[in-house]
Amino acid sequence: METDDIEVLKYPIGHFEWPEEIFQHVLEGWINDIRHLPTLLEIAVQNLDEAQLLTPYRPGGWNVAQVVHHVADSHINAYTRFKLALTEDNPTIKPYEEGAWAELPDTKQTAINVSNTLLHALHKRWTVLMDNLSPEQWERTFIHPASKKTFKLKEIAGNYAWHGRHHLMHIIRLKERMGW
Repeated sequence: METDDIEVLKYPIGHFEWPEEIFQHVLEGWINDIRHLPTLLEIAVQNLDEAQLLTPYRPGGWNVAQVVHHVADSHINAYTRFKLALTEDNPTIKPYEEGAWAELPDTKQTAINVSNTLLHALHKRWTVLMDNLSPEQWERTFIHPASKKTFKLKEIAGNYAWHGRHHLMHIIRLKERMGW
C-alpha cells in the first residue's frame, strides 16, 4: 500500500488544526460533536459480527473493537484533564501509553457494548460540565508534559471533538471499503 494511501487511512478527516481564535459557535459545535459521539459510534458498530470487530481499520492498525475501547480510554482521560484544569492551577497532566492500553485484557476481552455504555454515561457528564462552564473557565489550562505545551480547555474540547470524529470515520470507512 502506498504511503499516501496509509495516511488517508490513518487520518480520514485530516489532522486536527488548532484554530488561532475559537468563536462561541465553534465551541458549541464541538460540544455537540462530543455529545452525539456515543450514539454515532454505537450506530457505526451495530450488527458487526466478531470477525468484523476484530478487523483492523488499516494495515498495522487497531481492530474495530480496540478503536471503540480506545475512544473510551482516551475520553476518560480527557474528562479527568478537564476536571483537573478546573480545580487546580495549570496542572501537569499524566499522559498514558495508548498503544499499551489497547493491548490490555480489558480491551482484548471486554465486549464493545461495555465501552459504548461507558461513553454514553461519560459524555453525558462531560457535556453537562462543558455546557455550564463560564468564559473564564474555558480559559483554564493544563500542561501536557510530552509536548511541554499549555492548553486551554476550549482548545482541548476541539481536539477531542476531532478525536471522536477521527475514530468514528476509521470504522465507517472500513465498513465502506469492506462492503459491510
